[in-house]
Amino acid sequence: MKRHDAREKAVQVLFQLDNTDLTLQEAIGHVLNEDESDPFFEQLVHGVTEKQQEIDAALEKNLDNWSLGRLPKIERTVLRIAIYELQYMQDTPSRVVLNEAIELSKTFGDEKSSKFVNGVLSKFTQQ
Repeated sequence: MKRHDAREKAVQVLFQLDNTDLTLQEAIGHVLNEDESDPFFEQLVHGVTEKQQEIDAALEKNLDNWSLGRLPKIERTVLRIAIYELQYMQDTPSRVVLNEAIELSKTFGDEKSSKFVNGVLSKFTQQ
């Protein structure tokens, strides 16, 4: 599985987990269906769920005129994955993480999503 595909599947899993009663394994099963998992994918979904409080706290500090609860689910999910990668997985350059997050928000969000995600994440890459 390519990293971009792993990120797309991670968005789908984490999106399902946001405000539902599904377990992580159930959500992974729904998304992967019969496909085989991938270590990068596993690290993303498990890492984001395990570090979600720290990620959300960092995200809240960098949101201007927004609260975490007001964010659309897709933007919140994409941002959580990108922040996890930026803070806990130093093997990917920050510009790659930023570009991937923008592409994911274009794929799953609307025309304003990518600009919003870019604006929020640019604050993280400048720190």
